[in-house]
Amino acid sequence: QGAVKRQALYACSTCTPPGAEPAGICLACSYECHGTHRLFELYTKRNFRCDCGNSKFKNLQCKLLPEKGKVNPGNKYNDNFYGLYCICKRPYPDPEDEIPDEMIQCIVCEDWFHGRHLGAVPPESGDFHEMVCQACMKHCHFLWAYASQLAVFLFVGMYLPVPPLTKASSLEDEGIVLKVEESEEQKKEIKKEAGVEHHDTKEEKQLEQFNEPSTSSGFCRKCIQKFLMEIAETTSEFSCGCEELICKLKELQSKPFVKKDTATFWPSSWRSKLCTCEDCLKMYSELEVQFLTDECDTVLAYENKGTSDQETERRDPLMDTLNSMNRVQQVELICEYNDLKTELTDYLRRFADEGTVVKREDIQHFFEEFQSRKRRRTNRMQYYCS
Repeated sequence: QGAVKRQALYACSTCTPPGAEPAGICLACSYECHGTHRLFELYTKRNFRCDCGNSKFKNLQCKLLPEKGKVNPGNKYNDNFYGLYCICKRPYPDPEDEIPDEMIQCIVCEDWFHGRHLGAVPPESGDFHEMVCQACMKHCHFLWAYASQLAVFLFVGMYLPVPPLTKASSLEDEGIVLKVEESEEQKKEIKKEAGVEHHDTKEEKQLEQFNEPSTSSGFCRKCIQKFLMEIAETTSEFSCGCEELICKLKELQSKPFVKKDTATFWPSSWRSKLCTCEDCLKMYSELEVQFLTDECDTVLAYENKGTSDQETERRDPLMDTLNSMNRVQQVELICEYNDLKTELTDYLRRFADEGTVVKREDIQHFFEEFQSRKRRRTNRMQYYCS
């Protein structure tokens, strides 16, 4: 299929030990071609094509696709392919590390880091969805302008979730609604008490003229005011197309923001807030981080897709078959199904106990033996029709 957008990957230390060229294999090849080998689980990586059987493997041919290109120039490799992670370049789990610590994956370089090696204390579990490591924050320096508004951080050692960019809460939002009708006399009196004399400006006079009922338009003053308020609230959500798109990044960079030598932690949907103007898209391309604006690139989206695919395929073929049979056929099928389930469970348990991989030949052998036993049972029984 070429470079897959995101997939689970493994590295085989048996075929590519330290000192050899790094290589990655897909999930299918880890079963079919490397079942008895020592593998490193790399979790998921983006835009990667399986290396199994290419020039990096001296004495191995891929069983699923024997004819492959010699190399995959689009693949990116790091120390993970040798079973080493983080800036400390240690294995995981590390038998020499007695400090309990979780590993967090950077969404840019896709390396895994100990929480204590990020230059900052990670927020409590569940308070962030993605992390960008220290090195990648230097590489993607523009992210610091967004961090002040979007990232889940304040300073080193002090991490708090930044509230979403919403309108300031009002009394009505809190469930308290105050409706006070004021007369013109009361309004003037309030302004005088505040030390502000009321003087009609040119703009106020124009507004009063505009607020008068219009016989030609067919709209009353209240409806016009409501219409103008709705326009004011939604102008930030659309563009007329007559002016150039405003760059969100330049707008944020014009405001003061702090740069720290730390990793940053980000909430869900933060990618949708990144600017997609022409200049920013060009910058993403030059930095090779175009994927940052793609919300389908996230590991969460990958996992959700897998869950959705499972639910689609969850329809039980056994129940569909049973519903098409009469009562006698249903009982016979259920008995046969239970026999198959019991024998298959016992057969697979041996592989689990020994820690070996179940291969296609093993399953084929099981069903051949199962059918043979079933024929022997059937041949010993004789049926007579009255």
